[in-house]
Amino acid sequence: MIGIVVIGRNEGARLMACLESVRGAEAHIVYVDSGSSDGSVAAARGVGADVVELDESAPFTAARARNAGVARLVEGTPPDVVQFIDGDCTLAPGWLDRALEAFARESGLGVVCGRRREVSPGASVYNRLIDREWDTPVGITKACGGDAMMRLAAFRAVGGFNGALIAGEEPELCVRLRAAGWTIRRLDAEMTRHDASITRFAQWWARTRRAGYAYAAGARLHGAPPERHCVAELRRARLWGGVLPAVSVAVAASVTPWGLALLLAYPAQVLRLWLRDRDAAEATFLTLGKVAEAQGALQFGWEQATGKSARLIEYKGRER
Repeated sequence: MIGIVVIGRNEGARLMACLESVRGAEAHIVYVDSGSSDGSVAAARGVGADVVELDESAPFTAARARNAGVARLVEGTPPDVVQFIDGDCTLAPGWLDRALEAFARESGLGVVCGRRREVSPGASVYNRLIDREWDTPVGITKACGGDAMMRLAAFRAVGGFNGALIAGEEPELCVRLRAAGWTIRRLDAEMTRHDASITRFAQWWARTRRAGYAYAAGARLHGAPPERHCVAELRRARLWGGVLPAVSVAVAASVTPWGLALLLAYPAQVLRLWLRDRDAAEATFLTLGKVAEAQGALQFGWEQATGKSARLIEYKGRER
């Protein structure tokens, strides 16, 4: 009934922990590797995983890897559902049963996801913020993340992931699934533990820039009504990360009261978010992150205008 697709690139010990967490499942386990140089392929074969090695004929993307994993699964007896999991995550005990129960209750359910947690939220302020980011509302939702269980019939009906996307491929797939009448549900259950391993500002900046890129790509694909996918997020990134800084600098250069007032917009925004969420670090990084998001959106726009190929935005520092 179950197929499991694990994707990774130079995850090392994290990949071994991931594969160990799924080995007990009665499932066809496929590991898809995107050009690792750390022995991941041999190690995955050593623990019995069915390995797919992506070649360099096209850019490595998570979307392409997941599609390749499903393609390998359906070469044999196709499973009813596919559990996707990233190679830097481990599967929570009992999650597969909880997800299968949800599918059994709802015939129109296309995707089930649960709670993803950080392994070490206290290791850095960045890990803590990411752990909070994963904590989304329970119930019917608009999108899932990279770890999720999907009904194979739903996945194939909409053509799977958009392999050309370097970021934001999960919510983009969910847009098409919902348009086709499928439901996406988040359960109040532990699903996976993730190891972001972000300890440096530069890593956080790159990850946030990738989010801005995803907003721009998503809005281009599905920004029209009624979906308006990523339009609000892109608008905020452009305003706070692009337009306002440029106008502030230009006006402040003339040392006018208006220029000084514009520069105060940022501390005012930090204060507003702090009063709302009572988290000074989150308020600060949410505001600062708009500049990184605007940079990512600008990268997408430049690639579209010049016809350049999309370039992966990697942040973990262990990809080689």
